[in-house]
Amino acid sequence: MFGGLLESGTVLAEPIGFLETVHRHTTLINTVPDNGDQNPYAIAIAPVSVGQVKEGDVLVDNFNNSSNLQGTGSTIIDYHPDTKQMTLFATLPRELKDCPGGIGLSTAMTMLKSGWVIIGSTPSNDGTADTKGAGCLVVLDNQGKVVSTFVSPSINDPWGNMAVVDNGSTATLFVSNAGFGVGSARGAHPVVNEANVLRLDLDIPEGKPPVIKRETVIGSGFGAQADKGVFLIGPTGLALSADNKLLYVSDAIGNQITVIDDPLTRDTSAGTGRQLTAAGLLRRPLAMTTAPNGHLLVTNALNGQVVEIDPQNGKQLYARWIDADRAQTPPGNGDLFGILMTPQGDGFYYVEDDVNTLVLAK
Repeated sequence: MFGGLLESGTVLAEPIGFLETVHRHTTLINTVPDNGDQNPYAIAIAPVSVGQVKEGDVLVDNFNNSSNLQGTGSTIIDYHPDTKQMTLFATLPRELKDCPGGIGLSTAMTMLKSGWVIIGSTPSNDGTADTKGAGCLVVLDNQGKVVSTFVSPSINDPWGNMAVVDNGSTATLFVSNAGFGVGSARGAHPVVNEANVLRLDLDIPEGKPPVIKRETVIGSGFGAQADKGVFLIGPTGLALSADNKLLYVSDAIGNQITVIDDPLTRDTSAGTGRQLTAAGLLRRPLAMTTAPNGHLLVTNALNGQVVEIDPQNGKQLYARWIDADRAQTPPGNGDLFGILMTPQGDGFYYVEDDVNTLVLAK
């Protein structure tokens, strides 16, 4: 309920959290394009109208191909809220030679004000982490065409949803990389504490694609693990505070949310950062976004809930079911990856990868 005055004169309490104001979940589209790609992962909202994309459009990528093999998806679809229709934005070449291992689109994706789309690849040859490549970040133009790739010793399976500061002619990206040392021993799935959080400072010349001006590992030592069911487990959610002085990281292996101080300016790694909150309502935290009230909304990997956290004190306020599919145990287990606020801030988009849908909660 929203705060206000009833006709009787009774005053309604202001909501403690954002999830109290969410009342309806609407399935918008099935995200499977004509080539059969499935398993929707990343969500990005267009900040501008350019090329075939309109401001407010929702881009969603697919991690699996039509055979449901992980790390082999190559498509990005475009949902148009004004017409409630879906079109295909991009089909990337599976064997992109400039990307180690090829293409398997991950939860790392953003669209910049300059119209460029940057997306992560965490590729596999056979749907398992045993054959994964290091991947890359791919730059697409506003027509969905590949124009360049970012490859670096600090990039190994870009995995987590990006946090972004976009100034138009420059931008700063934050992305986690979960592939270091993972999957190198076939069949063995130990936890490897080598995942990082990488800051990429970009220059964006007028009419030209972004280039990396500087890259800095600002977080390191996060746990990552190959997994038969979900390919990789590692740090996934990244979200900035309103003043950009704090970067929140969802540490799936540690079942916690940590904080990296001074993410825009630091020139050294903060390790895994300082702990904000752990366990409680969290069940292997995944994607993360920031609500208008400054609270964090974090999806769980091991059930179909989203958890609201007050970052001022680390208090976990609520866990709301947004995917109660009982085909999984617990309901919604392994279904939730991308989550992102609407441009108006009155709700959030999320994907249910078990049924390949984009959903709006508001």
